Formats: sequence, structure tokens, C-alpha cells
Amino acid sequence: MDDDGRLSRFVENLRAAGDQFAEAKRAYSDAKRSALADLPQDDRGRAKIVCRRYAERRAVALDDEGRPACFDPDHTDCRGCAEDVREGIVETW
Repeated sequence: MDDDGRLSRFVENLRAAGDQFAEAKRAYSDAKRSALADLPQDDRGRAKIVCRRYAERRAVALDDEGRPACFDPDHTDCRGCAEDVREGIVETW
């Protein structure tokens, strides 16, 4: 194997490790926010809520203000959902 091949494989492995680290960091942040909001979580740490707007079960990340990632500030159902998440009374599954 030549030096170019080893370098290429090393760079690929380094990128894969970086991707794994980024996913682990995101999962940790999601789980931390879900736990702070005292909501059930999926295996990736996302909050398991029932979306008011579309009446469906969702696993979503929460932002620093406790709003689901799908939050639309212009939609009444989304605003109500975010308020319920903050108050800990949102419907979960």
C-alpha cells in the first residue's frame, strides 16, 4: 500500500470519528434538554411529544428555551405546544 492510500484511509477514519463525535454531542444535548423538561425520551435523547398542529407522535429535539425543533412561532398550536413543554404538561407517548 502506498503512502497516498494510507493517508486517504486515515482522513476517512478521521472524518468518520468527527461525525460520530458530532452525533454523540447532539444526542447528549437533546437528552439533557428533554430531561430538564422532564419529558420521556427516545433512544437518541429526543423528547417524545404529540404534535398539536399535525396530531401525530414525534420525537423532537428541544432548543435552549424548551421549544421543539419543529416550532413555528406564527402558528397557534405551536405556541401552545411550546408553553405546555415549558410547563411540563405537554401530551407525550
